[in-house]
Amino acid sequence: MTIDSSKGIAGLKGALRYVRAYRDRVFVVKLGGDVVSDPGMLDQAAAQLALLSSLGIRLVVVHGGGPQATALSRRLGTEPTIVAGRRVTDDQALEVAKMVYGGQLNIDLLAALREHRLQAVGLSGVDADLITAHRRAPVTVVDDAGKSRTVDYGHVGDIDRVDPRVLNTLMDGRFVPVIASLAGDDEGNVYNVNADTVAESIAVALQAMKLIFMTGAPGVLRDRNDPSSLVTFADPDDLATLMASGALAGGMRPKVEACIRAATSGVERTHIIDGRAPDALLLEVFTGAGMGTMIVGRKEKATYLGVDLAG
Repeated sequence: MTIDSSKGIAGLKGALRYVRAYRDRVFVVKLGGDVVSDPGMLDQAAAQLALLSSLGIRLVVVHGGGPQATALSRRLGTEPTIVAGRRVTDDQALEVAKMVYGGQLNIDLLAALREHRLQAVGLSGVDADLITAHRRAPVTVVDDAGKSRTVDYGHVGDIDRVDPRVLNTLMDGRFVPVIASLAGDDEGNVYNVNADTVAESIAVALQAMKLIFMTGAPGVLRDRNDPSSLVTFADPDDLATLMASGALAGGMRPKVEACIRAATSGVERTHIIDGRAPDALLLEVFTGAGMGTMIVGRKEKATYLGVDLAG
């Protein structure tokens, strides 16, 4: 047996405890726009998701598409407005969101998963009353420049409830739901909902074991210009300090906020990883060292520090 073969066998043995712990548990994986926009990265993500599914993990995939929506808006002659990491959605931006999120990207992702023999079903939050939302009222936010301002986000929805029955039905049939970040209300309105918030809300509704964000960043950084300042493990108190310092800005802030809410609402462990890195998802899930940032609640932090299981 060669040295490489021995290492491979040792790796499989090392992963066995994780496989046993994760079988039949729910993982919600959110794919960022940076990941789904590149065919090579998308194929890599699809291959990793297929492997997780083959090990008996119940998967729900949520996808973003901010870069693609921005590109289409610009082709249509409109510059998108983004405040505090969240997109302002006027009438034209809502049409773009429907075309990009519920159309092109969802279908492209389904096709990539099919190539890896993973049977997936495309949905949005409008399907089967999965996500009910209401239009967000104008709110006062602190923008990335540190200034307080009132913003009307337009056709942006805040989630009222999640009805996960359709997700459980699909997972019971060994299908993987793939969800675009649109929601509806009982009056027939459609809303653009932040995909990070959709992933968080679904993870909480399903009491998922893990919520994983596959992004275009290495994780949470203390200094956003220094990749070596990666925060590998944090709880809400640690992150509150980072947010107060202004270290978290742009699209990272909603992800961290979503992880905090999920980790304090029954989701055991949340992760922000670099979806561009080879095998990032598998390394985060099946090795103790992991690949990005793991965020847990205070109770789970005590458990994690007492029993070293899973990155």
